Order: sequence, then C-alpha cells, then structure tokens
Amino acid sequence: MEAMDSVAVMEVAAVPDPVFVGAAPLTPPAEASVLRRSARCLNRPRAPTYAEKEEPKQSTGRKGRPKKKRDEENHDPTAEAQVAVKVARKAVKAEPKEKKPMPVVEPISATDFAGAAAEDDALGKGKSAKLRVKETLRAFNSHYLHLVQEEQKRAQAVIQEIEASKNKVCFSAVLNLSRFKGGKKGGEDEIKEKRPSKRPDLKAITRMQENNSVLYTEKVIGQIPGIDVGDQFYSRAEMVVLGIHSHWLNGIDYMGMKYKEMNGYANLSFPLATCIVMSGIYEDDLDKADEIIYTGQGGNDLLGNHRQIGSQKLARGNLALKNSKDNGNPIRVIRGHMAKNSYTGKVYTYDGLYKVVEDWVQNGVQGHIVFKYKLKRLEGQPSLTTSEVRFTRAEAPRNISELPGLVCDDISGGQENIPIPATNLVDDPPVPPPGFAYIKSLKISKGIKIPSDCTGCDCEGDCASNKNCSCAKLNGSDLPYVSFKDVGRLVEPKAVVFECGPNCSCNRNCVNRTSQQGLQHRLEVFKTASKGWGVRTWDTILPGAPICEYVGVLSRTEDVESLLHNNYIFDIDCLQTMKGLDGREKRAGSDMQLPSLPAENDSEAPPATEYCIDAGSIGNVARFINHSCNPNLFVQCVLISHKDVKLAKVMLFAADTILPLQELCYDYGYVLNSVVSAAGDIIKLPCYCGAPDCRKRLY
Repeated sequence: MEAMDSVAVMEVAAVPDPVFVGAAPLTPPAEASVLRRSARCLNRPRAPTYAEKEEPKQSTGRKGRPKKKRDEENHDPTAEAQVAVKVARKAVKAEPKEKKPMPVVEPISATDFAGAAAEDDALGKGKSAKLRVKETLRAFNSHYLHLVQEEQKRAQAVIQEIEASKNKVCFSAVLNLSRFKGGKKGGEDEIKEKRPSKRPDLKAITRMQENNSVLYTEKVIGQIPGIDVGDQFYSRAEMVVLGIHSHWLNGIDYMGMKYKEMNGYANLSFPLATCIVMSGIYEDDLDKADEIIYTGQGGNDLLGNHRQIGSQKLARGNLALKNSKDNGNPIRVIRGHMAKNSYTGKVYTYDGLYKVVEDWVQNGVQGHIVFKYKLKRLEGQPSLTTSEVRFTRAEAPRNISELPGLVCDDISGGQENIPIPATNLVDDPPVPPPGFAYIKSLKISKGIKIPSDCTGCDCEGDCASNKNCSCAKLNGSDLPYVSFKDVGRLVEPKAVVFECGPNCSCNRNCVNRTSQQGLQHRLEVFKTASKGWGVRTWDTILPGAPICEYVGVLSRTEDVESLLHNNYIFDIDCLQTMKGLDGREKRAGSDMQLPSLPAENDSEAPPATEYCIDAGSIGNVARFINHSCNPNLFVQCVLISHKDVKLAKVMLFAADTILPLQELCYDYGYVLNSVVSAAGDIIKLPCYCGAPDCRKRLY
C-alpha cells in the first residue's frame, strides 16, 4: 500500500490472548483470513435468511482467502457480564379516604387468559415475537419521520405565505384556531373542510391501520409476546401500533362486549380491562410500585391543570376495572415519566402484570365522586424498573472518572467533539485496546483522487427552508433528513444520500450536512466477555440519528488482497446495494441513474467492489462496533462532493431507539456459506451476538 499522511499514534499495550475456561478455543482456518464488512446491512423489514430454511446459494466469495470475525471466535461462555446499575426505590405512603362500596357484580370464575398471547409466534410469520415488535416500531418510526417532514414543509409554506400576504394568512390562522378550539363553522367554504391532524404520531397510527401493519389488532389479556418488563416506548402511539395499549389518550384499555362471543371469554363479565397507563394525570393516584391506588377515568380537566372538575360514572373503563376485579384477570401496567430526549416529553415503561384486589367509591381531592382501584403486582415477574419517585434504568456515569475498569480517558486523544473512554472489566490486569492510531477523517491512499465536481445548491441559511433546493432534488425532491433538537435524523434508509458539500452556499449547520457534524452522542468502548471490544452509548439515541462514519484508509480492493489477518476492512459496495445484488434488499432511490453506474446489460454477474476502507492500523470508534444478526444500526452510503457511489462515504445510523448502556451493533452483511477456502470448501464461523433471531453463524 502506498504511503499516506502521517498521524499521531497512541501508545497502548498489546492485548494478550483470552483464556478459555472449560472449553478449547476455536481454531481459525489455516489459510490467511480477512474480515470483510459490507454496506448491505440495513433495518430489514423482512425475515432474515437462515441456513436451515433454504439451500445454500452458489458462493460468490473470493476463493483462497477465508473471512474471519475479528474477535467472536474467542468465545468465553463463563465470563461474567457487566454489572447493571441498580437504583433504590422509595415507597410513598398515603391513607385512602373514606370508602363507599361499589355496586355489586355477580362474580364469575375466570378461565385461562393466556390464549394467543402465550405463543411466541402467535401470528405465524416465522419470526420471533421480539423481532416482530422491533419491525413494527421501525415501520412506525418510518411513517412518523415522513410525516414530520410533511409537517415541517407545511409549516414552512405557512411562513412563506405569511411573508407574501400577512393579512390573508392572519385571517386563515384565525379560522384554523377557531376550528382547533371547537368554534362554530362559518359560511366560508374553507371552514366547511375538516382540519387535518397536525400530529405526525397520530397520523402514523392511521397509516399503519390502513396498511394492516399494526402488530396485534385484537386485544388480549395478560402478557404480549415480544414485550418484556422494562421495555420502553417514547409515545403512546408506539404502544397503539404494537397493541399493548390500544388508545393514544385513554388511561384504561378494555375489551368491549364483542369479545364475549369469542372462544375462552364466555364466562367473563364485560367490558374487561386489559391495560392501564399511569402518567400523573389524575391527582388522586397513589403509586407504591408493587401496589397501586388507581383513579378511574372521567371528570378530569385533561387540557388544563388535570384537576377533577366533575364526578365519574361506573361505565366503560371504570366498569371494566370493576369487572376485572371480579373476574380476577391480570392487567398490564405502564408507567409514564418525563423525559427530555423524547419527542413527546415522556417515556413509557411496561412494568408487568397486576390484579385489581379492591375497589370503592369516594369523594376525591376536589370533592367530586371518583372510583378507586387497588392493584397488586403478581409475583414471579422480573424486578420493576420504574417507580413513582424516580425513573430508574441502567444509567451511565456522569463523568468519565467514575467508570469502573477505566483504561483510557479518551481513545480519540481529543480529536472528537466528545471524549470516548475505554473500559475493561474482563482482562486481568485490564489493558486498553491494542495499538492503533485514532483518526477522525478518512485517509486517502496515494493514487486515489476523490472527485469534487458536484454542483452545489444556492440556498441561504438552512436548505430545509428552501423548497427549490437542488440538493433536495438529487434526493428525490425532499431532503433526506429532518431536524430534531438541532440533530438531523435520516427519514429512511436510502440507496444513497446526497448531502450539501463545499460548493453549496448554505450554512455549516444545514440539516443536509448531518453526517459532517461529528459525534453527537456519548460513546464508550468496552471489553465484552465473548466478542472482543464493543461500543455502547451513554445517551438515548433515536431512530435515524447519526452515529459515526466508518473511518480508515481508503484503498483499492486489489491492494489489500495480500494483507493477512486484517479484520477491519469494509468493502464499499453501495453499487451492489443499489442493484439489490447477492441477497441485498433494494432501498428507496435504488432506481436513480448516476454517471458511475454501469449499464444494466453490461454484465449479469455482480461486479466486484473496487474500493474499501482499511481500519486495521488507523481508524475511529466505528472499528470497534460489533456484528449482530438483529442490529440496532444500519449502514448508509453518503455522497458530498461528487456522485461516484464507488467512493461513497460510509455512515452508521440508528435503526431503533437505543437506550443508555446498550451495545451498538450492525449486520456485517455476510451471506451464509459465501466464504470458501482455496480448495473450495465452505468455511463456517459461529456467531455469538446473542440476538433472538441469531443465524448462529457469521458466515
């Protein structure tokens, strides 16, 4: 390889070979091996390919040089996992007011409530329940971000209309305001038309209902497959599309009279409660974690100070909770808490199953009649992760010095916007990552020239405020990002993203320069028990948020063929992804025509990747991110100064909502049975990602 620009080298100690306890270490193939990553991985809406489900396809791998997962072969099944942070919970004590008996309902014995909810694959789609939950949330977030983009465009159009004709728009705004507040309709034709919802989350629910993509359309009693105690949601809309709680506003979800005719429910009294949400709306609620005093629904000033302004009635949700006490069926409990990083301002946590053990009527704090219910948590469930006093979860330390096992304060040496500490609780003595040089931006090998002939846009300020942006047109009329708290979020995985570059006149903070802003989240490199080094986040990362660029040395693929035991090579196969070759799924924009794309009839064989990124000796934090068969990141090709996809920038984006201390991972993109030896034998390497839908092999 040709000489490159000099970089500062961080001196670190070498990592000794791991010790295997109770098992012999896996022996790598005799031939030289190189790990090759690929851009084919994305947040797939389809089932993964399993070796046992179809016959192996003809291998397209290069013979004579097997590929290797860099650290997963060092599997230590007895290594201790990282210790989760636990926070003590406080109990709130309060004496209930004078109780009045509720109307008596004839008790009816309950039957088995498990039903379809007890089946891991109740929908029969060949996927685990966890994967179906993840795919449903990804579909919701995709709809949501598209609708956010539409709303931002609508708002921008209103601003432009105001500037063009203030008087006309002010009159229109008054009419819209009157409709929003329930004002009477006037004689104008414009007023007769129903005002569309401006809440993207509610519109996303409607779209998923229209597309029949809601996960559980029928209400069920008890546990929902794929949703575990401690799972968190960032809006009630997410819970609606999953089916864990079917209304975006009501606190009590219940089964209506139609369910009485269904199998298994004949002996139960309806309506029947299935789930409640506690989010501090009712001032009479009392939460002691394992025991809840819950206030019935109705009579609350939902749009004001949440005080009781009227008496409640024994109907709908209130009657459903009463019947649930008599029937003895379990009820799902979800708690809502304030959260600054949520677009709704709250985060909702599923806390398991409870039973109504007592009910009564009393005068509330404001003197109005309210229905009260005491619920107790069922035994044998995982520990609670929330409480009335504070929202607790695995929380990152506030400063780096508090990190246990700290071996490096900042592996970037101050190059990144945010320091990246490294910790090691596995090795004894603990050692930092092995010797490599950290670089923030891509290094170009001698002989490779990056084009810079792309024409820029002439926007002023942010391109999001210009409906005629030429860069937006390259992306298919809309910019690929929406802005959330000054951080761009990619609306959906695309074949390629065109960002504003050096020839554009927009400002440096333009949303269409999202991948150029550096690290936006606090990350930590840590030693795992079985997969070598990994990366986890200290912050909550929302879907579509940028993580980092895959940085190393941009090289020609033919120049690295002879490198032995280099486990950090990333093939830039954006062209193959755009064509949907070798098992890749086409993305939005795959049908675009670019000068660098060969003619369709040039060859039916998949073209070999011409360039790659070598992060073996120099690279950034991306080189430590592990593989997973069920990843929370996806790879995105980005073009900035040119239109040659063979030289595209490789970025990693969040595919899901990623909570603090979760490991970041993406799919390395191997096709099973695609790695062969010089003799033509298929080489197999086990996968230790631990995902519910793990393919059990990396290749």
